[in-house]
Amino acid sequence: MSIKADQTLDAKGLACPMPIVKTKKAIDQLDAGQVLEIHATDKGAKSDLSAWAKSGNHELLQDTEEEGVLKFWIKKG
Repeated sequence: MSIKADQTLDAKGLACPMPIVKTKKAIDQLDAGQVLEIHATDKGAKSDLSAWAKSGNHELLQDTEEEGVLKFWIKKG
């Protein structure tokens, strides 16, 4: 399943909480219903991003891991 992202955020190499901080900034610039694709390498980002999306009424559409890179698609609520 391929999801079309409106914006891609590169958070690779960043330790928590930076992926969340950058995701929040990027999401704030999107319109409701738009999709942000996030690339991260910090293993903690998976639980952090899903919890953060839920608390902000955003929707985590999908998350995958490819060659050590975690990819997330979050739809702005």
